[in-house]
Amino acid sequence: MEQPNLSYIDSLSGGDKDFKQKLIDIIKKEYPEEKDIYLTNIKKGNYKQAASNVHKLKHKISILGLEKSYDIAANYEANLLEDNTDLKQEFEALLNVITNYLQQL
Repeated sequence: MEQPNLSYIDSLSGGDKDFKQKLIDIIKKEYPEEKDIYLTNIKKGNYKQAASNVHKLKHKISILGLEKSYDIAANYEANLLEDNTDLKQEFEALLNVITNYLQQL
């Protein structure tokens, strides 16, 4: 599985360390909340709402440089809209990789 990185954030910040840290802080604050809401909706079988949660999480996936994982998330989002949980394991493994990465930042 590909690993998260800060390449895109570095590019966005253009060398401005304060701006870079603000972006990281926003992701570190929002990501766990969005992940928890997704997990709650999946557990309850609220697949349409979970698809909306995946949609929000896709942006964080993209910002963390996870191009292939973004595609998995996009396909999983589409599956959830059809009440199909295919790719759930792959997506949730990705969430764990991101969680571990953000804890190290």
